[in-house]
Amino acid sequence: MNNAKMWLVVKPTVGVPLFLTAVAVGSFAVHVAVLSNTTWVADFLSGKPIGGMASLAVDDTTAKVAYLKPGSKDIMVTMPDGTMAHAVLSDDMATLN
Repeated sequence: MNNAKMWLVVKPTVGVPLFLTAVAVGSFAVHVAVLSNTTWVADFLSGKPIGGMASLAVDDTTAKVAYLKPGSKDIMVTMPDGTMAHAVLSDDMATLN
C-alpha cells in the first residue's frame, strides 16, 4: 500500500467515507457543470436527436428543383429540411407555386 502510514493519523472508519464523499461531490459538480454549460446533453437526455437540423444552415423559404432529364416532366425536389422527393409534372398545371 502506497500510503500505509496515513492510516496511523486518520482512522479508516473516517478516511474511507470521507474519500468516497469527496469523489461523489466532485462527480456531481462535474455533471452539473456539463448540464449547465452545454445544450446537447439536455437534448440527449430528453430523447431529442443530437446535431439535428438546428446545426444546418438551410434557407427555410425555398425548395430546390432539378430536372432529371432535360425536357422531361420528372423533377427531383430538395426540400428546405434536406429531404428529397421525386415529382412528375402534369400537362394541366399552368404554374408551380
